Amino acid sequence: MTENEVPRADSLLAVRGLTKRFGTFVACNGIDLGIGAGEIHALLGENGAGKSTLVKMLFGVLAPSDGEILWKGTPVAIGSPGAARKLGIGMVFQHFSLFEALTVAENIALSLDPGISLSRIADEAAALSREYGLPLDPKAHVADLSVGERQRIEIVRALLQNPSLIILDEPTSVLTPQEADRLFETLEKLRSEGRSVLYISHRLEEVQRICDRATVLRHGKVTGACDPRKETPASLARMMVGSDVAAVTHIERRDAGVVQLEAAKLSVAARTPFAVALKDVSLKVHAGQILAIAGVAGNGQGELFDALSGEYPVADNESVRIRQKPVGRLGINQRRLLGAGFVPEERHGHAAVSGLPLSDNLVLARSQSDRKAFLAGGFLGLIRHSAVLSATRRISAEMDVRKSGDDPLAGSLSGGNLQKFIVGRELDRQPAVLVVNQPTWGVDAGAASRIRQALVDLARSGSAVLVISQDLDEIFEVATDIAVISEGRLSEPSPAAEMTREKIGLLMGGLTHRHVEAESVHAH
Repeated sequence: MTENEVPRADSLLAVRGLTKRFGTFVACNGIDLGIGAGEIHALLGENGAGKSTLVKMLFGVLAPSDGEILWKGTPVAIGSPGAARKLGIGMVFQHFSLFEALTVAENIALSLDPGISLSRIADEAAALSREYGLPLDPKAHVADLSVGERQRIEIVRALLQNPSLIILDEPTSVLTPQEADRLFETLEKLRSEGRSVLYISHRLEEVQRICDRATVLRHGKVTGACDPRKETPASLARMMVGSDVAAVTHIERRDAGVVQLEAAKLSVAARTPFAVALKDVSLKVHAGQILAIAGVAGNGQGELFDALSGEYPVADNESVRIRQKPVGRLGINQRRLLGAGFVPEERHGHAAVSGLPLSDNLVLARSQSDRKAFLAGGFLGLIRHSAVLSATRRISAEMDVRKSGDDPLAGSLSGGNLQKFIVGRELDRQPAVLVVNQPTWGVDAGAASRIRQALVDLARSGSAVLVISQDLDEIFEVATDIAVISEGRLSEPSPAAEMTREKIGLLMGGLTHRHVEAESVHAH
Protein backbone atom coordinates (compact mmCIF):
# COMPACT_ATOMS: atom_id res chain seq x y z
CA MET A 1 0.00 0.00 0.00
CA THR A 2 1.51 3.33 -1.04
CA GLU A 3 0.60 6.87 -0.25
CA ASN A 4 1.41 10.18 -1.89
CA GLU A 5 4.68 11.72 -0.74
CA VAL A 6 3.88 15.24 0.47
CA PRO A 7 6.56 17.22 2.36
CA ARG A 8 5.31 17.95 5.86
CA ALA A 9 5.20 21.46 7.26
CA ASP A 10 7.52 20.47 10.11
CA SER A 11 10.10 18.82 7.83
CA LEU A 12 13.71 19.30 8.80
CA LEU A 13 14.58 18.97 5.13
CA ALA A 14 12.17 19.14 2.20
CA VAL A 15 12.54 19.17 -1.58
CA ARG A 16 9.93 20.39 -4.03
CA GLY A 17 10.03 19.60 -7.72
CA LEU A 18 13.72 18.76 -7.52
CA THR A 19 15.03 17.90 -10.98
CA LYS A 20 18.46 17.06 -12.37
CA ARG A 21 19.21 16.77 -16.09
CA PHE A 22 22.37 15.49 -17.74
CA GLY A 23 21.89 16.67 -21.31
CA THR A 24 18.66 15.05 -22.47
CA PHE A 25 18.74 12.44 -19.70
CA VAL A 26 16.58 13.27 -16.66
CA ALA A 27 18.05 11.51 -13.61
CA CYS A 28 15.63 13.09 -11.11
CA ASN A 29 12.27 14.35 -12.30
CA GLY A 30 10.20 16.68 -10.10
CA ILE A 31 10.89 14.94 -6.78
CA ASP A 32 8.90 15.95 -3.69
CA LEU A 33 10.18 14.65 -0.37
CA GLY A 34 10.11 15.64 3.29
CA ILE A 35 12.17 14.31 6.21
CA GLY A 36 10.82 15.10 9.67
CA ALA A 37 12.90 15.88 12.73
CA GLY A 38 13.70 12.71 14.64
CA GLU A 39 12.78 10.47 11.71
CA ILE A 40 14.65 7.63 10.02
CA HIS A 41 13.47 7.86 6.43
CA ALA A 42 14.29 5.18 3.85
CA LEU A 43 14.98 6.04 0.23
CA LEU A 44 14.31 2.98 -1.92
CA GLY A 45 14.72 2.21 -5.61
CA GLU A 46 16.55 -0.09 -7.95
CA ASN A 47 19.98 0.83 -9.28
CA GLY A 48 19.66 3.79 -11.62
CA ALA A 49 16.40 5.00 -10.05
CA GLY A 50 17.94 8.38 -9.15
CA LYS A 51 18.75 7.86 -5.45
CA SER A 52 22.43 8.75 -5.68
CA THR A 53 21.72 11.80 -7.85
CA LEU A 54 19.13 13.03 -5.35
CA VAL A 55 21.38 12.73 -2.30
CA LYS A 56 24.30 14.31 -4.15
CA MET A 57 22.10 17.37 -4.66
CA LEU A 58 21.20 17.37 -0.97
CA PHE A 59 24.89 17.21 -0.04
CA GLY A 60 26.05 19.89 -2.48
CA VAL A 61 27.92 17.59 -4.87
CA LEU A 62 25.52 18.32 -7.74
CA ALA A 63 23.50 21.45 -8.47
CA PRO A 64 19.77 20.96 -9.21
CA SER A 65 18.51 21.85 -12.68
CA ASP A 66 15.15 22.88 -11.23
CA GLY A 67 13.14 22.84 -8.00
CA GLU A 68 14.14 23.85 -4.49
CA ILE A 69 15.59 22.50 -1.26
CA LEU A 70 14.26 23.75 2.07
CA TRP A 71 16.14 23.42 5.36
CA LYS A 72 13.95 24.01 8.41
CA GLY A 73 11.39 25.64 6.14
CA THR A 74 13.80 28.08 4.47
CA PRO A 75 14.93 27.71 0.83
CA VAL A 76 18.67 27.07 0.63
CA ALA A 77 21.31 26.71 -2.08
CA ILE A 78 23.75 23.96 -1.10
CA GLY A 79 26.76 24.74 -3.24
CA SER A 80 29.26 22.30 -1.78
CA PRO A 81 29.67 19.49 0.76
CA GLY A 82 31.19 22.08 3.09
CA ALA A 83 28.02 24.15 2.87
CA ALA A 84 25.95 21.04 3.58
CA ARG A 85 28.02 20.26 6.67
CA LYS A 86 27.60 23.82 7.96
CA LEU A 87 23.83 23.42 7.68
CA GLY A 88 24.07 20.20 9.69
CA ILE A 89 23.98 17.57 6.93
CA GLY A 90 26.46 14.69 7.02
CA MET A 91 26.81 11.92 4.46
CA VAL A 92 28.37 8.49 4.07
CA PHE A 93 28.80 7.65 0.38
CA GLN A 94 28.56 4.13 -1.00
CA HIS A 95 31.78 4.78 -2.94
CA PHE A 96 34.36 6.09 -0.56
CA SER A 97 35.81 9.60 -0.75
CA LEU A 98 39.12 8.78 0.90
CA PHE A 99 42.76 9.56 0.08
CA GLU A 100 44.70 6.31 0.16
CA ALA A 101 48.07 7.93 0.95
CA LEU A 102 46.71 9.54 4.12
CA THR A 103 46.00 8.00 7.51
CA VAL A 104 42.54 7.40 8.95
CA ALA A 105 42.84 10.46 11.20
CA GLU A 106 44.11 12.66 8.36
CA ASN A 107 41.17 11.67 6.16
CA ILE A 108 38.71 12.47 8.94
CA ALA A 109 40.45 15.82 9.57
CA LEU A 110 39.78 16.95 5.99
CA SER A 111 36.06 17.27 6.70
CA LEU A 112 36.38 18.90 10.14
CA ASP A 113 37.33 22.34 11.46
CA PRO A 114 41.00 22.92 10.54
CA GLY A 115 41.60 24.28 14.05
CA ILE A 116 41.16 20.86 15.65
CA SER A 117 44.46 19.09 16.29
CA LEU A 118 45.17 15.79 14.58
CA SER A 119 45.86 14.10 17.92
CA ARG A 120 42.44 15.15 19.24
CA ILE A 121 40.77 13.89 16.06
CA ALA A 122 42.62 10.57 16.39
CA ASP A 123 41.56 10.20 20.02
CA GLU A 124 37.91 11.07 19.31
CA ALA A 125 37.77 8.79 16.26
CA ALA A 126 39.27 5.89 18.23
CA ALA A 127 36.80 6.40 21.08
CA LEU A 128 33.85 6.68 18.72
CA SER A 129 34.90 3.62 16.73
CA ARG A 130 35.13 1.56 19.93
CA GLU A 131 31.75 2.82 21.10
CA TYR A 132 30.04 1.77 17.85
CA GLY A 133 31.89 -1.53 17.47
CA LEU A 134 33.67 -0.34 14.31
CA PRO A 135 37.33 -0.89 15.18
CA LEU A 136 39.75 1.55 13.53
CA ASP A 137 43.41 2.41 13.94
CA PRO A 138 43.61 6.21 13.43
CA LYS A 139 47.28 5.88 12.45
CA ALA A 140 46.69 3.29 9.71
CA HIS A 141 47.03 4.35 6.08
CA VAL A 142 43.86 3.93 4.02
CA ALA A 143 45.77 2.15 1.24
CA ASP A 144 46.40 -0.72 3.65
CA LEU A 145 42.79 -1.15 4.76
CA SER A 146 40.05 -3.49 3.55
CA VAL A 147 36.84 -2.20 2.03
CA GLY A 148 35.01 -2.91 5.27
CA GLU A 149 37.50 -0.86 7.27
CA ARG A 150 37.23 2.01 4.78
CA GLN A 151 33.47 2.02 5.23
CA ARG A 152 33.99 2.32 8.97
CA ILE A 153 36.06 5.49 8.42
CA GLU A 154 33.21 7.06 6.46
CA ILE A 155 30.66 6.26 9.15
CA VAL A 156 32.85 7.52 12.01
CA ARG A 157 33.77 10.66 10.05
CA ALA A 158 30.12 11.53 9.51
CA LEU A 159 29.17 10.88 13.13
CA LEU A 160 32.05 13.03 14.42
CA GLN A 161 30.43 16.04 12.71
CA ASN A 162 27.40 15.73 15.01
CA PRO A 163 24.89 16.34 12.18
CA SER A 164 21.17 17.14 12.45
CA LEU A 165 20.63 14.98 9.35
CA ILE A 166 22.88 12.13 8.29
CA ILE A 167 22.56 10.52 4.85
CA LEU A 168 23.69 6.89 4.81
CA ASP A 169 24.17 5.16 1.45
CA GLU A 170 24.35 1.36 1.97
CA PRO A 171 26.05 1.73 5.37
CA THR A 172 25.83 -1.93 6.42
CA SER A 173 26.94 -3.54 3.16
CA VAL A 174 30.36 -4.38 4.61
CA LEU A 175 29.44 -4.74 8.29
CA THR A 176 28.87 -7.92 10.26
CA PRO A 177 25.40 -8.50 11.71
CA GLN A 178 26.78 -7.56 15.13
CA GLU A 179 28.31 -4.32 13.79
CA ALA A 180 25.06 -3.53 11.99
CA ASP A 181 23.14 -4.04 15.25
CA ARG A 182 25.43 -1.53 16.97
CA LEU A 183 24.91 0.93 14.11
CA PHE A 184 21.13 0.55 14.42
CA GLU A 185 21.40 1.28 18.13
CA THR A 186 23.31 4.45 17.27
CA LEU A 187 20.71 5.51 14.72
CA GLU A 188 17.90 4.94 17.19
CA LYS A 189 19.77 7.06 19.74
CA LEU A 190 20.18 9.84 17.17
CA ARG A 191 16.46 9.66 16.45
CA SER A 192 15.62 9.89 20.16
CA GLU A 193 17.71 13.08 20.31
CA GLY A 194 15.64 14.63 17.52
CA ARG A 195 18.16 14.02 14.74
CA SER A 196 17.12 12.64 11.37
CA VAL A 197 18.49 9.97 9.06
CA LEU A 198 18.00 9.45 5.33
CA TYR A 199 18.73 5.76 4.89
CA ILE A 200 19.49 4.15 1.53
CA SER A 201 19.70 0.37 1.57
CA HIS A 202 18.89 -2.62 -0.58
CA ARG A 203 18.57 -4.76 2.55
CA LEU A 204 14.83 -4.48 2.95
CA GLU A 205 14.75 -6.29 6.29
CA GLU A 206 16.86 -3.44 7.69
CA VAL A 207 14.46 -0.87 6.30
CA GLN A 208 11.54 -2.65 7.95
CA ARG A 209 13.40 -2.86 11.23
CA ILE A 210 14.57 0.73 11.73
CA CYS A 211 12.80 3.09 9.31
CA ASP A 212 9.70 5.16 10.13
CA ARG A 213 8.81 5.96 6.52
CA ALA A 214 10.01 5.02 3.05
CA THR A 215 9.94 6.89 -0.24
CA VAL A 216 10.26 4.87 -3.45
CA LEU A 217 11.92 6.15 -6.64
CA ARG A 218 11.61 4.54 -10.05
CA HIS A 219 13.14 5.99 -13.22
CA GLY A 220 13.84 9.28 -11.47
CA LYS A 221 10.32 9.84 -10.14
CA VAL A 222 8.65 9.31 -6.79
CA THR A 223 6.24 6.42 -7.30
CA GLY A 224 4.99 6.11 -3.75
CA ALA A 225 5.65 6.18 -0.03
CA CYS A 226 4.78 3.80 2.77
CA ASP A 227 5.31 2.73 6.33
CA PRO A 228 7.84 -0.07 5.74
CA ARG A 229 6.83 -1.81 8.98
CA LYS A 230 3.47 -2.54 7.37
CA GLU A 231 5.07 -4.06 4.27
CA THR A 232 6.99 -7.24 3.50
CA PRO A 233 10.40 -7.46 1.78
CA ALA A 234 8.59 -8.85 -1.28
CA SER A 235 6.08 -5.99 -1.41
CA LEU A 236 8.84 -3.39 -0.96
CA ALA A 237 10.87 -5.01 -3.76
CA ARG A 238 7.78 -4.99 -5.97
CA MET A 239 7.31 -1.26 -5.33
CA MET A 240 10.95 -0.65 -6.31
CA VAL A 241 11.06 -2.58 -9.58
CA GLY A 242 7.41 -2.49 -10.63
CA SER A 243 7.06 -6.26 -10.69
CA ASP A 244 7.83 -9.33 -8.60
CA VAL A 245 11.54 -10.10 -8.17
CA ALA A 246 12.41 -13.56 -9.47
CA ALA A 247 13.55 -16.05 -6.86
CA VAL A 248 16.91 -17.72 -7.50
CA THR A 249 16.52 -21.37 -8.48
CA HIS A 250 18.97 -23.17 -6.23
CA ILE A 251 21.53 -25.62 -7.58
CA GLU A 252 21.33 -29.12 -6.12
CA ARG A 253 24.49 -30.56 -4.60
CA ARG A 254 25.60 -33.58 -6.62
CA ASP A 255 28.51 -35.99 -6.90
CA ALA A 256 31.77 -34.11 -7.16
CA GLY A 257 33.03 -33.46 -10.66
CA VAL A 258 36.63 -32.85 -11.70
CA VAL A 259 38.57 -30.49 -9.43
CA GLN A 260 38.93 -27.28 -11.43
CA LEU A 261 40.38 -24.95 -8.77
CA GLU A 262 42.61 -26.01 -5.90
CA ALA A 263 44.68 -24.37 -3.18
CA ALA A 264 47.02 -26.61 -1.19
CA LYS A 265 48.48 -25.27 2.06
CA LEU A 266 48.52 -21.80 0.53
CA SER A 267 50.40 -19.40 2.80
CA VAL A 268 51.03 -15.77 1.96
CA ALA A 269 52.84 -13.30 4.20
CA ALA A 270 51.07 -10.02 4.94
CA ARG A 271 52.19 -7.48 2.34
CA THR A 272 51.75 -4.52 4.71
CA PRO A 273 51.62 -4.10 8.49
CA PHE A 274 47.82 -3.90 8.23
CA ALA A 275 47.22 -6.76 5.80
CA VAL A 276 46.24 -10.31 6.79
CA ALA A 277 48.53 -13.27 6.21
CA LEU A 278 47.03 -16.41 4.68
CA LYS A 279 47.87 -19.49 6.74
CA ASP A 280 47.79 -22.97 5.18
CA VAL A 281 44.62 -22.35 3.16
CA SER A 282 43.41 -25.48 1.40
CA LEU A 283 40.33 -25.78 -0.78
CA LYS A 284 38.98 -27.64 -3.79
CA VAL A 285 36.24 -26.46 -6.11
CA HIS A 286 34.80 -29.11 -8.41
CA ALA A 287 33.00 -28.75 -11.71
CA GLY A 288 29.35 -28.00 -11.00
CA GLN A 289 30.05 -26.75 -7.47
CA ILE A 290 29.66 -23.33 -5.84
CA LEU A 291 31.94 -23.00 -2.83
CA ALA A 292 31.02 -19.90 -0.85
CA ILE A 293 33.46 -18.40 1.63
CA ALA A 294 31.92 -16.40 4.46
CA GLY A 295 33.75 -14.08 6.82
CA VAL A 296 33.91 -10.69 8.46
CA ALA A 297 35.59 -7.97 6.38
CA GLY A 298 39.35 -7.80 6.81
CA ASN A 299 40.00 -11.49 7.58
CA GLY A 300 41.96 -12.29 4.43
CA GLN A 301 39.28 -12.31 1.74
CA GLY A 302 41.13 -9.81 -0.44
CA GLU A 303 44.44 -11.59 0.03
CA LEU A 304 42.84 -14.92 -0.92
CA PHE A 305 41.29 -13.43 -4.05
CA ASP A 306 44.63 -11.89 -5.04
CA ALA A 307 46.43 -15.23 -4.61
CA LEU A 308 43.82 -17.23 -6.54
CA SER A 309 43.51 -14.68 -9.36
CA GLY A 310 47.25 -14.19 -9.86
CA GLU A 311 47.08 -10.50 -9.11
CA TYR A 312 49.77 -11.27 -6.54
CA PRO A 313 51.51 -14.50 -7.61
CA VAL A 314 52.93 -16.67 -4.83
CA ALA A 315 56.33 -18.35 -4.49
CA ASP A 316 55.07 -21.94 -4.41
CA ASN A 317 53.85 -22.76 -7.90
CA GLU A 318 52.03 -25.90 -6.70
CA SER A 319 50.02 -24.10 -4.02
CA VAL A 320 47.40 -22.97 -6.57
CA ARG A 321 46.16 -25.16 -9.42
CA ILE A 322 43.66 -24.29 -12.14
CA ARG A 323 42.31 -27.17 -14.22
CA GLN A 324 45.03 -29.45 -12.83
CA LYS A 325 47.87 -27.08 -13.81
CA PRO A 326 50.11 -25.40 -11.20
CA VAL A 327 49.72 -21.63 -11.52
CA GLY A 328 51.01 -20.17 -8.25
CA ARG A 329 53.70 -18.13 -9.99
CA LEU A 330 51.57 -17.22 -13.02
CA GLY A 331 49.88 -13.85 -13.47
CA ILE A 332 46.20 -13.12 -14.02
CA ASN A 333 46.31 -13.16 -17.84
CA GLN A 334 48.05 -16.55 -17.92
CA ARG A 335 45.37 -17.91 -15.59
CA ARG A 336 42.67 -16.48 -17.85
CA LEU A 337 44.23 -18.40 -20.75
CA LEU A 338 43.50 -21.58 -18.79
CA GLY A 339 39.79 -20.73 -18.74
CA ALA A 340 39.49 -18.83 -15.46
CA GLY A 341 37.53 -15.64 -14.83
CA PHE A 342 37.81 -13.19 -11.94
CA VAL A 343 35.55 -10.48 -10.47
CA PRO A 344 37.26 -8.37 -7.76
CA GLU A 345 35.49 -6.65 -4.89
CA GLU A 346 35.97 -3.01 -5.85
CA ARG A 347 34.15 -1.97 -9.02
CA HIS A 348 35.75 1.40 -9.67
CA GLY A 349 39.47 1.42 -10.41
CA HIS A 350 39.92 -2.32 -9.95
CA ALA A 351 37.27 -4.21 -11.93
CA ALA A 352 36.70 -1.27 -14.28
CA VAL A 353 38.36 1.97 -15.38
CA SER A 354 35.71 4.58 -14.63
CA GLY A 355 36.93 7.06 -17.27
CA LEU A 356 36.79 4.55 -20.16
CA PRO A 357 33.69 3.35 -22.04
CA LEU A 358 32.28 -0.12 -21.41
CA SER A 359 33.70 -1.42 -24.70
CA ASP A 360 37.27 -0.50 -23.72
CA ASN A 361 36.75 -2.09 -20.31
CA LEU A 362 35.62 -5.26 -22.07
CA VAL A 363 38.80 -5.42 -24.16
CA LEU A 364 41.05 -4.72 -21.15
CA ALA A 365 39.58 -7.69 -19.28
CA ARG A 366 40.18 -10.15 -22.11
CA SER A 367 43.27 -12.31 -22.34
CA GLN A 368 45.41 -12.07 -25.47
CA SER A 369 43.77 -15.21 -26.81
CA ASP A 370 40.24 -13.89 -26.15
CA ARG A 371 41.02 -10.63 -27.95
CA LYS A 372 41.53 -12.45 -31.25
CA ALA A 373 37.77 -12.34 -31.77
CA PHE A 374 38.03 -8.55 -31.83
CA LEU A 375 41.02 -8.27 -34.19
CA ALA A 376 40.69 -7.36 -37.86
CA GLY A 377 42.02 -9.71 -40.56
CA GLY A 378 44.94 -11.09 -38.58
CA PHE A 379 46.29 -7.60 -37.99
CA LEU A 380 47.60 -7.81 -34.43
CA GLY A 381 46.74 -4.70 -32.46
CA LEU A 382 43.99 -3.49 -34.83
CA ILE A 383 40.72 -3.79 -32.93
CA ARG A 384 37.41 -4.09 -34.80
CA HIS A 385 35.33 -1.65 -32.78
CA SER A 386 32.11 -3.00 -34.26
CA ALA A 387 32.86 -6.47 -32.85
CA VAL A 388 33.66 -5.06 -29.41
CA LEU A 389 30.54 -2.89 -29.44
CA SER A 390 28.43 -5.89 -30.47
CA ALA A 391 29.80 -7.91 -27.54
CA THR A 392 29.18 -4.96 -25.19
CA ARG A 393 25.55 -4.80 -26.32
CA ARG A 394 25.13 -8.56 -25.95
CA ILE A 395 26.46 -8.54 -22.38
CA SER A 396 24.33 -5.52 -21.49
CA ALA A 397 21.20 -7.17 -22.83
CA GLU A 398 21.83 -10.51 -21.13
CA MET A 399 22.48 -8.88 -17.75
CA ASP A 400 19.85 -6.11 -18.13
CA VAL A 401 22.43 -3.33 -17.76
CA ARG A 402 20.60 0.03 -17.64
CA LYS A 403 22.69 2.76 -19.26
CA SER A 404 22.17 6.21 -20.74
CA GLY A 405 23.83 5.51 -24.10
CA ASP A 406 25.09 2.76 -26.36
CA ASP A 407 28.62 2.75 -24.94
CA PRO A 408 28.82 5.09 -21.94
CA LEU A 409 31.74 5.60 -19.59
CA ALA A 410 31.88 2.92 -16.91
CA GLY A 411 31.82 5.63 -14.24
CA SER A 412 28.47 6.94 -15.48
CA LEU A 413 26.64 3.72 -14.58
CA SER A 414 25.04 3.18 -11.19
CA GLY A 415 26.90 0.75 -8.94
CA GLY A 416 24.53 -2.14 -9.54
CA ASN A 417 24.45 -1.73 -13.30
CA LEU A 418 28.25 -1.56 -13.49
CA GLN A 419 28.43 -4.70 -11.32
CA LYS A 420 26.04 -6.51 -13.67
CA PHE A 421 28.24 -5.58 -16.63
CA ILE A 422 31.45 -6.69 -14.87
CA VAL A 423 29.96 -10.05 -13.92
CA GLY A 424 28.44 -10.42 -17.39
CA ARG A 425 31.79 -9.62 -18.97
CA GLU A 426 33.33 -12.67 -17.24
CA LEU A 427 30.33 -14.93 -17.84
CA ASP A 428 30.42 -14.07 -21.55
CA ARG A 429 33.65 -16.08 -21.78
CA GLN A 430 31.93 -19.14 -20.23
CA PRO A 431 34.89 -19.69 -17.89
CA ALA A 432 35.60 -23.15 -16.54
CA VAL A 433 36.53 -21.46 -13.24
CA LEU A 434 35.07 -18.25 -11.82
CA VAL A 435 36.31 -16.54 -8.66
CA VAL A 436 34.13 -13.63 -7.54
CA ASN A 437 34.59 -11.41 -4.49
CA GLN A 438 31.42 -9.76 -3.04
CA PRO A 439 29.30 -10.33 -6.19
CA THR A 440 26.30 -8.20 -5.17
CA TRP A 441 27.76 -5.60 -2.82
CA GLY A 442 25.53 -2.51 -2.88
CA VAL A 443 23.17 -3.65 -5.63
CA ASP A 444 19.38 -3.73 -5.55
CA ALA A 445 17.18 -6.80 -5.16
CA GLY A 446 16.52 -7.21 -8.87
CA ALA A 447 20.20 -6.89 -9.85
CA ALA A 448 21.28 -9.19 -7.02
CA SER A 449 18.79 -11.84 -8.11
CA ARG A 450 20.04 -11.67 -11.71
CA ILE A 451 23.72 -11.92 -10.70
CA ARG A 452 23.12 -14.80 -8.28
CA GLN A 453 21.07 -16.70 -10.83
CA ALA A 454 23.85 -16.22 -13.39
CA LEU A 455 26.38 -17.74 -10.96
CA VAL A 456 24.08 -20.70 -10.28
CA ASP A 457 23.51 -21.22 -14.01
CA LEU A 458 27.26 -21.14 -14.67
CA ALA A 459 27.86 -23.86 -12.08
CA ARG A 460 24.92 -25.86 -13.38
CA SER A 461 26.56 -25.81 -16.83
CA GLY A 462 29.64 -27.50 -15.35
CA SER A 463 31.91 -24.66 -14.24
CA ALA A 464 33.54 -24.40 -10.82
CA VAL A 465 32.52 -21.23 -8.96
CA LEU A 466 34.13 -19.74 -5.85
CA VAL A 467 32.12 -16.94 -4.20
CA ILE A 468 33.61 -14.80 -1.45
CA SER A 469 30.78 -12.95 0.30
CA GLN A 470 29.86 -11.25 3.55
CA ASP A 471 26.14 -11.58 2.81
CA LEU A 472 24.85 -14.73 4.52
CA ASP A 473 21.53 -14.54 2.68
CA GLU A 474 23.48 -14.63 -0.58
CA ILE A 475 25.66 -17.50 0.58
CA PHE A 476 22.71 -19.70 1.52
CA GLU A 477 20.95 -18.76 -1.72
CA VAL A 478 23.72 -19.87 -4.10
CA ALA A 479 26.17 -22.19 -2.33
CA THR A 480 26.44 -25.94 -2.57
CA ASP A 481 29.23 -25.85 0.03
CA ILE A 482 30.31 -23.26 2.60
CA ALA A 483 33.62 -22.47 4.32
CA VAL A 484 34.53 -19.59 6.64
CA ILE A 485 37.70 -17.48 6.65
CA SER A 486 38.93 -16.03 9.96
CA GLU A 487 42.27 -14.30 10.53
CA GLY A 488 43.65 -15.77 7.31
CA ARG A 489 42.65 -19.37 8.09
CA LEU A 490 39.98 -21.25 6.16
CA SER A 491 37.65 -23.76 7.80
CA GLU A 492 36.87 -27.13 6.28
CA PRO A 493 34.05 -26.73 3.74
CA SER A 494 30.69 -28.27 4.66
CA PRO A 495 27.60 -28.93 2.55
CA ALA A 496 25.39 -25.83 2.67
CA ALA A 497 22.46 -27.93 3.89
CA GLU A 498 24.43 -28.82 7.03
CA MET A 499 25.44 -25.24 7.88
CA THR A 500 23.49 -22.77 10.00
CA ARG A 501 23.98 -19.06 10.72
CA GLU A 502 24.97 -20.00 14.25
CA LYS A 503 27.71 -22.33 13.05
CA ILE A 504 28.99 -19.75 10.58
CA GLY A 505 29.02 -17.11 13.31
CA LEU A 506 31.09 -19.34 15.60
CA LEU A 507 33.53 -20.11 12.77
CA MET A 508 33.80 -16.38 12.04
CA GLY A 509 34.91 -15.98 15.63
CA GLY A 510 37.83 -18.30 15.04
CA LEU A 511 36.47 -21.59 16.39
CA THR A 512 37.29 -24.78 14.49
CA HIS A 513 34.63 -27.13 13.14
CA ARG A 514 35.36 -29.53 16.02
CA HIS A 515 34.75 -26.80 18.58
CA VAL A 516 31.64 -25.60 16.73
CA GLU A 517 30.15 -29.09 16.85
CA ALA A 518 30.97 -29.29 20.58
CA GLU A 519 29.27 -25.90 21.12
CA SER A 520 26.19 -27.12 19.23
CA VAL A 521 25.99 -30.32 21.27
CA HIS A 522 26.41 -28.36 24.50
CA ALA A 523 23.68 -25.89 23.47
CA HIS A 524 21.25 -28.79 23.05
